[in-house]
Amino acid sequence: MVLYAATIFVSAFLLFLVQPIIAKQILPWFGGAAAVWTTCLVFFQVTLLAGYAYSDLVVRRLGHRTQICAHIALLALSLVSLPIVPASAWKPTGLENPSLRILCLLAVTIGLPYFLLSTTSPLMQAWLARARPGSNPYRLFALSNLASLVALVGYPFGLEPWVATRAQAVGWSAGYALFVLLCASTGWASLGRTQQSQSNDDAAPEATRAEAHPTVARQVLWAALAGTASLLLLAVSNHIVQNIAAVPLLWIVPLALYLLTFILCFDGRGWYRREIFLAMFAAGLAVMGWALADSRLTFDLWLQIIVFCGGLFLACMFCHGELVLLKPAPKYLTRFYLMVSLGGAAGSALVGVVAPLVLPADFELAGGLVVAALLLLWQARRAHVVFPVLALGALAMTIGCAVWSISDFYERTLVATRNFYGVLRVQLNGQNDSTYRRSLVHGTILHGTQFLALELRRTPTSYYTATSGIGRLFESLHPSITPLKVGIIGLGAGTLAAWGAKGDVFRFYDINPDVLTIARRDFSFLQDSDATIEVVIGDARLSLEREPSQQFDVLVIDAFSSDAIPVHLITAQALGIYLRHMKPGGVIAFHVTNRYLNLAPVVERLATVHHLQTINIADSPDAPASSSDWVLLSDRRSSLDKPSLAEAATEVEARPDWRLWTDDFNNLVQVLK
Repeated sequence: MVLYAATIFVSAFLLFLVQPIIAKQILPWFGGAAAVWTTCLVFFQVTLLAGYAYSDLVVRRLGHRTQICAHIALLALSLVSLPIVPASAWKPTGLENPSLRILCLLAVTIGLPYFLLSTTSPLMQAWLARARPGSNPYRLFALSNLASLVALVGYPFGLEPWVATRAQAVGWSAGYALFVLLCASTGWASLGRTQQSQSNDDAAPEATRAEAHPTVARQVLWAALAGTASLLLLAVSNHIVQNIAAVPLLWIVPLALYLLTFILCFDGRGWYRREIFLAMFAAGLAVMGWALADSRLTFDLWLQIIVFCGGLFLACMFCHGELVLLKPAPKYLTRFYLMVSLGGAAGSALVGVVAPLVLPADFELAGGLVVAALLLLWQARRAHVVFPVLALGALAMTIGCAVWSISDFYERTLVATRNFYGVLRVQLNGQNDSTYRRSLVHGTILHGTQFLALELRRTPTSYYTATSGIGRLFESLHPSITPLKVGIIGLGAGTLAAWGAKGDVFRFYDINPDVLTIARRDFSFLQDSDATIEVVIGDARLSLEREPSQQFDVLVIDAFSSDAIPVHLITAQALGIYLRHMKPGGVIAFHVTNRYLNLAPVVERLATVHHLQTINIADSPDAPASSSDWVLLSDRRSSLDKPSLAEAATEVEARPDWRLWTDDFNNLVQVLK
């Protein structure tokens, strides 16, 4: 029993540990977009489904010895994939479909090891049930999820802050090699035990051995329950990270709650009390629907986190608790896990793949709440009359709130578009006077504003006003005998083009082609600018790596992924690339405005290592302008010793104890405010 448990624990631990390790390696290649993680989750769910299908097939079709020998052969073959370090040939050029490229990259890099890890739990449980008739193999599923939870929580706090990314990949690969030996040993050990129990199995009463095969309807219900939990997991995670607070690692909370409900429900100690959770889940659906629809609650951070994480916990307890009540005899456990995995993969695919293609905005959470209410009504139909009534109330509430939230989304929205990189909206704000303006919004993050009055439409706004760090820098450089060449990572509405003078060249880099379309169609900063405008579509860092030196006078790092600069743009290697493109005395301007991260000391540390001079400028103007924080870097002090800069300069908190951020190391936990 210890051998089975150890194998399952190690496999589940490695299964979840590899997810952040591989995602962190490829995240910089795709602009640090939140959708990278969602696409990875789709791959993990689909591969898990393939692993469970394999387990169901070999247990039903192959003899015990044959399946063990075949499995050991596959384990040995998978060692060829090690170490799990993606080849640089997979770096995108900016023209391909990022989702498809990520899926192919993952399949080649970790496909076979991940597939075999995913087969371990159902296979081990099936082998245990065969070797030890009468035992409860389902408890091992709780152990599997416990190991997953340990890996999930342990990575950001116990591994990431201390171990470089490549070392993580190499260390995981060594752990996988040990798992192969452990799994093979368990397989051989189970052969002898199975042969010993065979005579007892043959002597078992016919009624015991002739378990009823699960009906098709029952199997569909398994998939529906698992799929609803998976759909809500991803929908709630996206909602929290993209629309409530772009706090790194906040996605861990929903996933940890999801795994916790598996542990509680499959532990076998009766944590799921049906009547209690039916009522609580109905109430939770109603509250989540209200919090989603009422825009006044959007920026109440803790209320939103408590409501949606608490609601997700109730939803997963209901779905996974009902699964436990409907689980079949151990003889059919591989089919049970196959259908559970099928539902999980379908739920994740709906959010990660289908929704971005068919929905114009993040409406999947509203739809998911309605689906969950329908499932609750179906499951409660034969319970006491009070529970169907509660379910009907929850259904009416979720439908009403879904309509409300969608209507509110479009109330001031002129244009909404969605792709791999998220949802972009163009909104109208203010009255028909000098405050009347058009804004570009990504989630809850403002990416540019333009006044519509003719006399004001060329005015730099939001984070780029005359009193901001970047505004003061441009004013200190104009007028200039020699035209300026300016590089800007992050286009937004194109607001920075307003600072362009005749003869200047402003070269924008942006990974999202929809941003360029909106900037040209719905805003006029690019067309109105006196400067020559150039735009490069693709990840800025990869583009700069390929280009010859641009000899920039100013390079602006202003690429926001939700509420933060993508990490790969704020490392020592990234700064080295930027410096290659700078003129002597040129200035690199990092936009580090953030509600949740203290990024200024990180930039200060990078500058110190590269022997650069720095100045920090914090600006807090009146609305509708936005507060901003800029850190300016240069290899010459004279470039920063300008009166307009010096009068607004503030001290940057020096943190010499912080480890230098590199492509191989960063610590997001450390910079949380």
